[in-house]
Amino acid sequence: MIKASSFQRLQMLMSLIKFLKPLSMKNQDYFAHETAVIDEPCKIGSGSKIWHFSHIMSNCSLGNNCNIGQNVVVSPDVHLGDNVKVQNNVSIYTGVNCEDDVFLGPSMVFTNVINPRSAVNRKSEYMRTTVRKGASIGANATIVCGNDIGEYAFIGAGAVVVKEVKPYALVVGNPSKQIGWISEYGHRLHFNEDGMAICEESGEKYELKNNLVRKIS
Repeated sequence: MIKASSFQRLQMLMSLIKFLKPLSMKNQDYFAHETAVIDEPCKIGSGSKIWHFSHIMSNCSLGNNCNIGQNVVVSPDVHLGDNVKVQNNVSIYTGVNCEDDVFLGPSMVFTNVINPRSAVNRKSEYMRTTVRKGASIGANATIVCGNDIGEYAFIGAGAVVVKEVKPYALVVGNPSKQIGWISEYGHRLHFNEDGMAICEESGEKYELKNNLVRKIS
C-alpha cells in the first residue's frame, strides 16, 4: 500500500473543498478562493474578494468591493461597509462594525470582552466597537473593545488603543496617545494660528476648532 504524501493529501483536500462548494455560489458576483469557507446565510457584496483560508461566518455582512486577505475570520453579526480592506491574519469579532473605506492592517487585533476568563462565559457581554468611515488601523495594533475609531483617524502600527479616537486623529504608542491630525489622504495636517490647514496632496482645507477637525473644502 502506497501512503499519500503531505502534498498529495493537501491536493486531495483542496479538490474536496472545491467540489463541496454550495451550488448557490456558482452565480455569485464576488470572488472567493477555493480554500475560503463561507457559512450561510451571509451577505457578500458585488466585486468583493475573499482570499486563501479565510472564514466568513453566518449572519455577517460584507459590502461591495471589499478585499479580505488570507487567514481572516469575520464573525457572526459583523458588518463591513463598502470598500473595506482587511489584510492578512485579522479576526473581526462579533460586536465590531466597520463603515465604508476602512483599512485594517496585517495582524491587527480587535477584542470584544473587556475582562475575559476561560471559565466564565461572557457571550452575552460582547462590547461594541465601531470603526468609522475612512479610518486606518496599522499592522499589529490592538483595539480594546468599546473604543470607537473616528472618521479618517489613523492608528499607527503596534498601537494599543484604550480610549475613543477622534475623527482625523493620528494615534500611536502603548497605551496610545494622539500626536497630531491627519487628512483624508493620509498626510499630517499642520494648522496655522487661525486653525486652518491644507492637505499637501489633495489641496483640501481643514479647520481645527475646539480640539476637533473638520474638512471644509
